[in-house]
Amino acid sequence: MPCPTPLRIGFDGRTFSSPSGGIRRYVFELAGALGSIACDVHIFAIGASTSKPLPPGVVAVPARSWLPSNLGWALQGLPFAARRIALDVFHAPAYTAPLWGVHPLVVTIHDVSYQQHPEWYPYRRDPARRRFYRRSALAADLVITDSRYSGREIQAAYGIPPERVRVVPLGVGPPFVPETESLRRASLVAPPTILHVGDLHPRRNAGVLVDALAALRTSHAALSDTELILVGKDCGSLKALEARAEELGIARAVRFERHADDPTVVNLLRRASVFAYPSLYEGFGLPVLEAMACGTPVIASNAASIPEVVGGAGILTEPLDVKAWVDALVAVLISPERAAALRSAGLARAALFPWTRTAALTLEVYASVARRRP
Repeated sequence: MPCPTPLRIGFDGRTFSSPSGGIRRYVFELAGALGSIACDVHIFAIGASTSKPLPPGVVAVPARSWLPSNLGWALQGLPFAARRIALDVFHAPAYTAPLWGVHPLVVTIHDVSYQQHPEWYPYRRDPARRRFYRRSALAADLVITDSRYSGREIQAAYGIPPERVRVVPLGVGPPFVPETESLRRASLVAPPTILHVGDLHPRRNAGVLVDALAALRTSHAALSDTELILVGKDCGSLKALEARAEELGIARAVRFERHADDPTVVNLLRRASVFAYPSLYEGFGLPVLEAMACGTPVIASNAASIPEVVGGAGILTEPLDVKAWVDALVAVLISPERAAALRSAGLARAALFPWTRTAALTLEVYASVARRRP
């Protein structure tokens, strides 16, 4: 994709070492894909950690704030450094933007769950975070988001007109690729395994999987040894999930993987019998796409943005209906033909979401706002 003129793009460099794995993947993959398409784009990671790697071609730019906080960074570190290097566009890829002096400004808002459902985030500083996110959204020349669903939610939450919101879906690529069919058949785990990947947060609704596991182990003798693996950082739900599994007598059948790197996650995806994602709210649902790309049959909730990602390549069900989850899981676990059809459909669906597509659509946003630069 040719570019008419060179573009100097600034990123909030802190996002390359974000504690959120989803944010890190987004910025690494986006920056790498921008460098791979045929464009004269120069990317500067402002304030990036000097001890963490960056994608090839991304230049770290030092920045300093005298106030050791996110607010200080937005008031001092980012604005001064961005103005010093004469950018064409500044991209804030994770909700928060400089509070002054940096335009054209693009902000990525992946979802507004914190705004629409504050009951999920009962933290002392969360009201301040919501105000900061709102201010960043309203300051942006254009807002990027991951799905049409999130676009509508952002417009409703912040009163931003539709023409200032651009939908740019996320992507998937290596290491999330399938094994050959012969290797997969040889390495599938026994007993049957249900896998969930995602932080253990109330909105992820993982408790429905614990209840469904107990029900299907009791009601279907052929599945009485089925196990559940929950992969992800504890964000407030772990104790309740452990207690529920103990109460139902299936504590030994539920495994928690709290610190899993990419190779571990890929290995689990390739070997799982089914990937289950009962989330109540997602701006996109990247783990669903990654599961499909690994060739894992997918069952997911029909809530929020998830149907946009799954399309017709998985089974969609009501997130809180335990019986519906049991029925869907049993349908996949007892039928190799159904599992194979879902695996094939998922691989075809995932192939529609390369990171180069994400980069090309993002580049169109950059070019659009760069033309407005004084």
